[in-house]
Amino acid sequence: MRFGKEKRRTPPSVIIVSLIDVLIVVLIFLMVTTHFKNRDAQLKLALPESKEAKAAPAQESKPFMIQIATNVPFFWIESRPVTLERLQNDLTAAARANPKLSVAIKADKNAPFGEVIKVIDAAKIAQVGSINAITEKAK
Repeated sequence: MRFGKEKRRTPPSVIIVSLIDVLIVVLIFLMVTTHFKNRDAQLKLALPESKEAKAAPAQESKPFMIQIATNVPFFWIESRPVTLERLQNDLTAAARANPKLSVAIKADKNAPFGEVIKVIDAAKIAQVGSINAITEKAK
């Protein structure tokens, strides 16, 4: 016994175009408001001062940057701590890929001098093209 008209229900339609528009706006918002990581932000170094320091010559490739801190872990490459063995392996691989590789040492002025010498030795073993120290201009 059916007393009324049977109504056919249509499934609700999802408007996908407006959903895509909203997702694009959210994506753009997140891209604009994201703070990009600074490479040297994790390691604060007090660089030594030099009155006779010269600007580094223009190079076609970016130098291999090694940072030396005042405490353990001493060695940092691209804002990540590394051991001396890992530093040696990375230097050797980079020197094989680029025979004219330049190494830039950015050491804290209070860093142990022995650790700086270890980095220089590792660079010489890897046969890099040149080794430079980064300093601040004396006031």
